[in-house]
Amino acid sequence: MASSREYLDFVLEKLNALEGLTCRKMMGEYLLYYSGKLVGGIYDDRLLLKPTKSALRVMADSAGELKMETPYDGAKAMIAADIDDAELTVNVIKLIASEVK
Repeated sequence: MASSREYLDFVLEKLNALEGLTCRKMMGEYLLYYSGKLVGGIYDDRLLLKPTKSALRVMADSAGELKMETPYDGAKAMIAADIDDAELTVNVIKLIASEVK
């Protein structure tokens, strides 16, 4: 199932504090970039983020239980972000961008 443009718009609105957040449509899904670095994506109307060391630590500390999901069959698990906690998600995306090349 492809992600909807409406869900993408919802996520981008929630994350509007991130100047420099861009997206790119890829095979029915959306890849998210912050400061030119791939930080995650929207897959089947779910916001999934790259599991860097800092992101895993911060998400586990704040959520208590870290939720990991795969974007598609055969893919590595990613962090399932709670978009309703936009402040935490913004901070985690900044951490991810600082860790990826």
